[in-house]
Amino acid sequence: MITALDSGPLFDLFLGDPRRGRAAVELLRRCQADGHLIAGPLVWAEVSALFGRSARARTALARLGVELTADDTDCASRAADAWRRQRSHRLPVARFLVGAHALVRADRLATRDRAFYRKHFPTLRLVLP
Repeated sequence: MITALDSGPLFDLFLGDPRRGRAAVELLRRCQADGHLIAGPLVWAEVSALFGRSARARTALARLGVELTADDTDCASRAADAWRRQRSHRLPVARFLVGAHALVRADRLATRDRAFYRKHFPTLRLVLP
């Protein structure tokens, strides 16, 4: 089982969020037990920005077993299609890239943003804290 990661649970873990941190740890443990963890370039960049140096981010993500996987034209096209349908709401395309990456590269997405992904990617399987 391949689980793509959204930024939220990783932020909660690495920032030690007092409200969501424990749920993030448990979510990531469940996903690790089921198979592989991946992150697309957008999530990788967002999470890496939390660290003072990129090498520290790579080490932290490697300890979790998170692999960076690339987007491609299929990911970009699916994101564009979903974004185009909702563009009137002026939502940033970034979240659409995360959802499309999960659809193309993984079996499911670990996220805390149930509402967004249910609305814009209804066929995407979610793993929630």
